[in-house]
Amino acid sequence: MVTLLAIVLLGFFLGMRHATDPDHVIAITTIVSRERTMLHAAIIGAVWGLGHTVTILVVGSAIILLKLTIPPSLGLIMELSVAFILILLGASNLTGLTRRAIEWFTIRLHGPGDHAHAIFGRLIIHTHNGSDDDAPPQRRQKLGLFHILRPLTVGIVHGLAGSAAVTLLVLTTISHPGWAIAYLFIFGLGTIAGMMLITAAIALPFAYTLRHFAQLNQGLAVASGVISLSFGLFLCYQIGISDGLFTGHPTWIPR
Repeated sequence: MVTLLAIVLLGFFLGMRHATDPDHVIAITTIVSRERTMLHAAIIGAVWGLGHTVTILVVGSAIILLKLTIPPSLGLIMELSVAFILILLGASNLTGLTRRAIEWFTIRLHGPGDHAHAIFGRLIIHTHNGSDDDAPPQRRQKLGLFHILRPLTVGIVHGLAGSAAVTLLVLTTISHPGWAIAYLFIFGLGTIAGMMLITAAIALPFAYTLRHFAQLNQGLAVASGVISLSFGLFLCYQIGISDGLFTGHPTWIPR
């Protein structure tokens, strides 16, 4: 019983620590940089963690049960997918693609009366009452489909990149396949909890500046996009050149 409790606690807290990896934090910061509330940010963090956990469980279970071996080139390609995601997130924030995507999803889900305005970096989604053109717009505070799909997709990609490393770490300490898969599940729960805390904390300065310092908020959002784009390009160089994916001599150490 003591051993089981130790495994559960270890898996949970290692999952929480895993959520603090630099590429995870940079990606989720870029995603929540436009959010207005800490609650919405925490939900987005939970969705990211859910996508991450699903991939860890699926890929990790396949490695454990089928005794799969991932070749270095495939491992590097999985990690390169994270770099591409970071570049895409940064570029979409800097070019305004994120705002346009939210508008597109909003109109198709709620009708043309719902739309978004960007005012000094503040994204406001509202609806106009069709029966009274002079009626004030009704603000919508709920998360839309785009807010769910984006972190879910990013979490799935991040989970794909980290699944091999996490599974190999588990197999060095737990030999029984059932317990190893259970550990991955506990690890995933810890990742979800850790990412919820991180996104809520990250969203605090964004939400505060959004209400009181609109120009500063815009600057923070731009900075998050630049950091995401730059880190993604750095990872591309590291994986492609330093680790040899693009030079034909791949050297992959799961991390």
